Amino acid sequence: MNQPVALDALDGVILDFGGVLYDIDYDAPPKAFAALGDPSFASLYHQASQSPWFDQLETGTLGKEEFYGHLLKRCDAGTTMQDVHEAWCCILTGMPHARAEAVERLGGKTRLFLLSNTNAIHAHVFEEDLRATLKDADGFWGAFEEAHYSHDLGLKKPHPETFLHVCERHGLAPSRTLFLDDSVQHVRGAAEAGLHAHHLDLTKEDFAGWLQRMGWAV
Repeated sequence: MNQPVALDALDGVILDFGGVLYDIDYDAPPKAFAALGDPSFASLYHQASQSPWFDQLETGTLGKEEFYGHLLKRCDAGTTMQDVHEAWCCILTGMPHARAEAVERLGGKTRLFLLSNTNAIHAHVFEEDLRATLKDADGFWGAFEEAHYSHDLGLKKPHPETFLHVCERHGLAPSRTLFLDDSVQHVRGAAEAGLHAHHLDLTKEDFAGWLQRMGWAV
């Protein structure tokens, strides 16, 4: 993992979304649900693993109402669906303009793809947020040849078949494709699938720092 590779030696680059590009606060939902009467939410959902409800939501097999119903039952009497929605979505905190612009420049130099474990609820929220906050949301999304969400694919990281599916769909040779993610278990799955697999340690650097360390002049 994390072996340097020249950009012109690659067929394409696949980026994770949450954490790598869009800022995520994993501590926010547990605090929000604790305030709603569920102090054990953190045991159900965190970066390394999660309960089956969340996996089903992220693969498109569980709907919003049923998912929120599960969470609502864990909260204090009087908690509303809107309260649950706000608590669930407070994990999403935004994207700096400079990061979006770096993505646009990178997309001008290589085939670029997005691969995110996410759900239809969060996807709607962060897409609306980027339309409202980025200087050029169309330019950002246009940098990607395609954005792949797990709830549309029915496949999730870190399973190697997820990465192979994306590569096959776009005619990418895994050995000439780089994947970047801030979750090490996802990076390991990409490595198993034969991709150049890079872990972005957000305690040490951000996306811009990684680009600089790679020596990719974007």
